[in-house]
Order: sequence, then structure tokens, then C-alpha cells
Amino acid sequence: MVQENVVFYNPTDELDDDLNINLKKIWMVLWSRKWLLVKVFWSIVAFFVLLTFVMPKKYTVTADLYVNKSNNSNLTEFNPYILDENGGALVSMGADKAMNNEIELMKSSLVLDKVIQENNIVFKKKYGIIPNPREGEYIPAKAFYGKGKILKFENVKNTNVISISYKAKDPEFAYNIVASVIKNYIELHKEINTEKSKSDKKLLEAEYAQTKADLDKKLKQSTGLPVQSMGGIANLSAMSAFSRSASSAIGNLKSQYIAGERSQIAISEESQKLTQLATKLEWAKIVEQMSDSSKVVVLHEPRLLNKNENSSPKLLINIILGFIFGGIASLGALIYTELHSTKLSYSMLTDNIIFDGADKFSSLETEIYSFNPEKVLVLSFVNIPNSIVTSLQRIPNADLTFYKGTSEFLDKVRMADKIILVSKIDVTDSKSYKIVKQAITNQKKNIIYDVLF
Repeated sequence: MVQENVVFYNPTDELDDDLNINLKKIWMVLWSRKWLLVKVFWSIVAFFVLLTFVMPKKYTVTADLYVNKSNNSNLTEFNPYILDENGGALVSMGADKAMNNEIELMKSSLVLDKVIQENNIVFKKKYGIIPNPREGEYIPAKAFYGKGKILKFENVKNTNVISISYKAKDPEFAYNIVASVIKNYIELHKEINTEKSKSDKKLLEAEYAQTKADLDKKLKQSTGLPVQSMGGIANLSAMSAFSRSASSAIGNLKSQYIAGERSQIAISEESQKLTQLATKLEWAKIVEQMSDSSKVVVLHEPRLLNKNENSSPKLLINIILGFIFGGIASLGALIYTELHSTKLSYSMLTDNIIFDGADKFSSLETEIYSFNPEKVLVLSFVNIPNSIVTSLQRIPNADLTFYKGTSEFLDKVRMADKIILVSKIDVTDSKSYKIVKQAITNQKKNIIYDVLF
């Protein structure tokens, strides 16, 4: 029994060949445009580096504030009897919401108007030359805060810390703005604390006075017998069994005792209320004395920068940006050049490319022989050496045709089973190549090879 050699088809072999060809095609596209890529890339990098020295520097001054339990305005860390605006117990807010309230306070005109006036921030001529009808007027707080977002307030997540930053061309001006914001915000904070503590104290004093007056009134109006007098009622009760007058007297005594007991309960309740109000009032007085101290602690003081620190644009950042945008611009230039090139480029070819056609034409001739009886059209856009022309003419199933810019090749395309295109990079006219390639596609024929000379 003769054992046959069985050759199994491995699809990964074909996949590897295609992958290698595609990668080589991409590499050739990049390599053929290497000087374009280099020029565009380094031009963009140089542009960004130049910006570092041409653009005016901007300096960012920062500061960090710690706002102690800023969910209210009356030192609840000390006062357990804090009141809200309606006279009831104040409900605690979440930290994030509380910090947002503080940021809104910083952004308000109560703070920023003073900052603007202290730093003489006024309307000026447009572009330095065009008259402005509002020239010399102070800029509104909303416009100042929203202008370019150069003044920023940010709550450090899950903390009571608020970060303040301001960017300006003059480091001293940036420092003055941040320092002014902090000063006026703390002053406003103290003012709010003082007003709230005074309001609480006034409310409690009024309620205390009213309760005391009610207690005095009830003491004067108290009636009935005291509790101690009930000791003798037992003896009278024994006599009531023999005397109708004794029974009537006992009834009157019991009524007076009940009235006295009710009066005593009312006085006791009023006394307890008065005691509680006295305690709250004492706390209110303590808080009022402490209200002139702010709950705001400056964790990181603003600092006057010198000319070389914390400024932008920075050289390293601009170099990084230059590399990023240089790469993007180079890729864009490559794509644009490939799409608009008047001469044939690698990106226009199919994936089946024979890069060194003159050296490999002998093996290609053998492959063309193997396709017999299928007709193979070799359509060339360039001149081929006479030796190769002679060899192709000897192949019975090969038809060598030179493209002449007319439609004569279409009939030969219809008659062919397989097509090989012969061309030369940067020599073959790209428009002619695209016309031929599109015609082959329209007739549903296959280009088995792109041969380059």
C-alpha cells in the first residue's frame, strides 16, 4: 500500500502573508513621505516652543481655606441650642452642599465688589485704542468672575477645604486679588456670624422675659390648698359618717386641694421652661462674645511669585503639546498628500504588491504559466525592459498591453481572467491608474498583483 503525502491547508499562512504585505505597504507609505513627516512634525514642535518665549507669561496665585462646620453661621461646634431663622433647631446640611454655599458667598457681589474696588478693576479701552463708553467704571462682580474663568473657587472633594486661584500677567496683581478675596470673605463671614448671634440672643431674651412674666402671673393667681393640708382630711372623713355638715366641709376641702394641685403643676411647668430658656440664653451670650472670631482658617496663604515660578506657558508642557499636535499634523499632511498626489503613491496600490518587479519577474512568469488556460492581462503604465517583454510574449496565456490613455484596454480587460498592473511610484500618473483600477473593479475582475519597477 502506497502512502500518500497529504498537505493540509493552513489559513493562517495566507493571513500572515497578507499581514506582512499590509505592514510593508504602510511602512513604504510612511518611508516615502518621511521628509514631509519630519518637516511638519518639527515645524509644529518649533512653533510651540517659540510660543513659550513669545506669549506673555501668566502667573497663578493659589490659596486654601478651611471652613469649620460652615453648614450654619453660628458656631454650632460650641452652641448646642443654635436656632435657625424661624426660631427652631437648625438642621445640619451635607458637607458638599455647605461648601457650595460658601463658594457662592465668595462669588457674590458682597465680596467681589470690594475686591474690584480695592484693586481698581475698571473698564478700559477696547484693544487699548477703541473708546469705551463705560471706561473708568468698576466692572460688575458677575462680569469679573466670568471673564475667562481666571478666578476659580474649588471645593476639595469630601473636605471642608476651598481652593482659590487667580491667573494674571502681573504676579503682584494676582497675589492682591487672592489676598483681597480672602480678607473680604472672612470679614463677611464674621459679619454674618455677629448678626445671627445677636438675632438669636434677642429672640431668646424676648421669650425668657415672656415666660418669666407668665410664671409671676401664675404665682399671683394660684388658688386652693397646699398638698400638706390633706393630712387632716382623714380625720374629717371619719366624722362625716355622723354629720351632714362635716361631709359638706370635706367636699369643699377636696375641691380646693384639686385646684391647688393644678395650680402647682402649671407653676412647675412654667418654672422648667424658664430654666431651659435661661440655659439657652447663657449660650447665646457666649456665642455673641465669640462671634467676632471667624471660622475660616487659611491653610495655604497666597504668596507673591517671582518672575520664574508658577507661570504659564511652561516650556516642558509646550514641548509635550508640540509632540502631540506635531504627530497629528504630520498624519493629516500625509493623508492629504496621498489623496491629492498627481503621481502614483503606495496607498493607491492593492495589498498584493511585488516591490522589486524587475528582479522577481522570472518567478512571476512561472506563476503566469501556472494559470493556463486562464488569460492573464499584464497592463503596464511604464516601459519594461525588452528582455522581459520578450519573455512575456512567449507565454501563451499572457497578454502584455501598455496603457496609452485611451479606452482600448477595456476590451482586453473583459477578455482577461486575471490582471497584473505594472507601474512606478512617483512616475505613473495617479489619475490614469485610478481610472484603470476603477474600470477593472466595475467589470468585476481581480488584480492579482501590483508590480513596481
